[in-house]
Amino acid sequence: MSKKWIVGVDLGGTTTKLAFITNDGEIIHKWEIPTDNANEGKNITINIAKAIDEKLKELGQTKDNLIGIGMGAPGPVNYEKGIVLNVVNLGWPNNYPLKDSLETATLLPAAIENDANCAALGEMWMGAGNGAKDLVCVTLGTGVGGGVIAGGKVVQGINGAAGEIGHITAIPFGGAPCNCGKTGCLETVASATGIVRLARMELAKGSPSELTDKIAENGTFTAKDVFDAARNRDELAQTVLNEVSFHLGFVLASIANTLNPEKIVLGGGVSKAGDILLNPVKSNFEQFAFSAVRDSTKLALATLGNDAGVLGAAWLIKNQLNQ
Repeated sequence: MSKKWIVGVDLGGTTTKLAFITNDGEIIHKWEIPTDNANEGKNITINIAKAIDEKLKELGQTKDNLIGIGMGAPGPVNYEKGIVLNVVNLGWPNNYPLKDSLETATLLPAAIENDANCAALGEMWMGAGNGAKDLVCVTLGTGVGGGVIAGGKVVQGINGAAGEIGHITAIPFGGAPCNCGKTGCLETVASATGIVRLARMELAKGSPSELTDKIAENGTFTAKDVFDAARNRDELAQTVLNEVSFHLGFVLASIANTLNPEKIVLGGGVSKAGDILLNPVKSNFEQFAFSAVRDSTKLALATLGNDAGVLGAAWLIKNQLNQ
């Protein structure tokens, strides 16, 4: 085989995504395995190594065809030391030596990074970034994650915690409590859970909405339901959308005023709402962005979906090995 492969891994609390990827960013094969966080997470890297060996055998390949493995992991990461500082849902103790554990299990050179940073690298390399070397990626999902790339390199900060965009204070006074211990974080309004919370607050005021029918049918509703209702000109849903887009546009403008990236890419499940979210966010962004920033920083929707993490992880080791 003419082209060797990189292993990209996107580690989640429930599922681990893996892929064999070429140096050119082509995904040859991708699959998932359950994440076993029992026994202080000691089986995680062992299971990844087993999954790689089994998949190579299935595809009729050997480990000689692999040049290295990159992984995105939740939580702050010390990239230089290959240590995950702390993560709440994988069972690992603080300062877990993930790089060493991964290399021992797989017998491959390894590089690790925060999962949101990997998603940003993936979008930079093969997605909406289109090769932009100055880029901010914001993942709007159950929570809000972020990755900042400057000059083609991830901005990690002194403790590996740079890019925690979800914990920028969007509502300085009277905001909702966040899981991080602060109040008023962007995550409390722009995540899927935040959007549902805002809608429930509006419903509690007695405002009419088609979301009431969703509750009657299903016992609950989702952020997607809120966006669908807004498309149907539901006033309550539109009120929620206005609040979400205001705070998100304001925070993104503040980030852009500081960094002036070429692109800000919105990803994650919430971003699948598309233009009904992107357009009002752009309007608020333009209101709060400094003129030179407004004219040069562009907002776009992510294009890679769930592949962003594994592609960014592969780029990590590709870059480290200068492949």
